[in-house]
Amino acid sequence: MESDQANIDELAEPDIDSLNDSSTSVSKALQLLDSFRSCHGPLGVSAIARRAGVPKSTAFRLLSNLEAGGYVERDGKDYQLTLKLYELGKHVKNGKMRELRELANPYLTELHMRTGWVSHLAILDGTDVVYLDKVSSLRAIRTPTRVGGRMPATCTGLGKALLAASDNETVHRAVIGGLKPQTRYSIANPKRLINELHKVKEEGVALDCEEAALGLTCVAAAVARKGSLSAAVSASGPTNRFDQSRAIRRDVRNTASEIARAWDAVG
Repeated sequence: MESDQANIDELAEPDIDSLNDSSTSVSKALQLLDSFRSCHGPLGVSAIARRAGVPKSTAFRLLSNLEAGGYVERDGKDYQLTLKLYELGKHVKNGKMRELRELANPYLTELHMRTGWVSHLAILDGTDVVYLDKVSSLRAIRTPTRVGGRMPATCTGLGKALLAASDNETVHRAVIGGLKPQTRYSIANPKRLINELHKVKEEGVALDCEEAALGLTCVAAAVARKGSLSAAVSASGPTNRFDQSRAIRRDVRNTASEIARAWDAVG
């Protein structure tokens, strides 16, 4: 009986080392998946390992596990995410964001048709902007943005519009988190950023002139609405043809206001 009890106690005793190893593997596997965040195509093992900050041998082993689970698939010698992750993503509890996207899309479409430029809808997540929607056309300029993608808030018109409408704590986090320039025109000085945000607050629109991507200019405005979820809209076009006049600024502000009224109407 004593021997049987000892065996039961051993089974009940958790293997801490094993749990730690499993936790580390899961963490590294998530890092591998996260390495695909900013890419637009398949990645090789070396690139994935470098982005995830893990040894190549570890990346190869974990990618094999992820492939077996159906989360990544091979494209020649490279890897890419599968539809399984997309399917899982559709189950995320993002009812408010989905509702906002569906509500705002007609207004974004109208903004695009009126200006001819690419229109965006985004929210603030930490110190990044996350794109909820994008309306374009075959004739519109190609932009390095995609629905579900993210960019540092301090480098985008959308991000500056959202930060200018945020509380001091949110702005402070963006500043102390370290400004992450995307081009030579990105704001890299905290004091300059604060001054820029004051200007955005006064004028009601934010301007991004090649700060997020060379050759691209953007005018953005926050959707002024009280609530736990804030958003902003923008119009983007090629710098050499983009009109920064009062008309485009008015159009973007009006679109933001229309979305805010519609959003308030549905509660």
